[in-house]
Amino acid sequence: MLAGTTTAKTPAPINAMTIDVEDYFHTLALSGAVSRTDWHRLPSRVEMNTDRLLELFEQQNVKATFFILGWVAERFPNLVHRIAAGGHEIGCYGYHHESAHDQLPATFREETRRAKFLLEDLTGQSVVGYRAVNCSVTRTSLWVLDVLVELGFKWDASIYPIYHDQYGLPETPSEPYTIITRSGRSLFEFPFTTTHFMGLQVPVSGGGSFRQMPYPLFRYLFRAAGQSGNTPRVFYLHPWEIDPEQPHFSGLSLISRLRHYRHLKPCFKQFKRLLDDFHFTTLSQSLTGHRWATTYTNLDGSLVQLT
Repeated sequence: MLAGTTTAKTPAPINAMTIDVEDYFHTLALSGAVSRTDWHRLPSRVEMNTDRLLELFEQQNVKATFFILGWVAERFPNLVHRIAAGGHEIGCYGYHHESAHDQLPATFREETRRAKFLLEDLTGQSVVGYRAVNCSVTRTSLWVLDVLVELGFKWDASIYPIYHDQYGLPETPSEPYTIITRSGRSLFEFPFTTTHFMGLQVPVSGGGSFRQMPYPLFRYLFRAAGQSGNTPRVFYLHPWEIDPEQPHFSGLSLISRLRHYRHLKPCFKQFKRLLDDFHFTTLSQSLTGHRWATTYTNLDGSLVQLT
């Protein structure tokens, strides 16, 4: 079972607020300008930006799920302590900021195990939720799900049911479902939120789509995504997305510059509006009343629905 306490019926689902804790120089968009060997030389801003989010959540009485990169946790253990002390849920984001489909299974297993155990040592809590960097559970990396259950994870929040140049499993459900892995053990999947707009399946979970859209349009689409039933929507944000003062790197492609730097300045104000307009809690708490009616299994290259 996912963590949480069963409550009485509510008029609407409570949405999941998730934060992917990474620094600005970890992102894929900047990988062409920043080498992993240079990370330790760059001025870190992850602690400052995450603390700003923690302060806002305290003011708004919001609990969130923080997927924390092991690299960050090892260098800023007090930040992990502050997140846990605030009553927020701790999830694993791997150790180095590397897409799952770019790793060998043995490397992925070791890096994920290392990050999970580190977070558990720091918090004294079991860490049972996982999110892959860059939504990187795709057709070529469905083996990740087998590794996760081996390591003791109970749920995953990595799959984006859209077409995208870097990720996505467009044929998969947009509502939470159960995956029976090849070992026979189950894993709950909470996919990123999408909705239909002008004949297309569009992403409305947050991150880049949240910054690129005018807020009234995002609010409309995010609300529309929850009107088909009682399924909670999931929102995600990175701490660097509220930091327009972060260093800027040259030599990036146009699309990388747009993906990383566009609309950083208004993001925090827009995020505060979102918290006023919707009710959020941790991912586990949001799924307390969800009916896990759909089941899939991960075969090579696809998720297949079980009858």
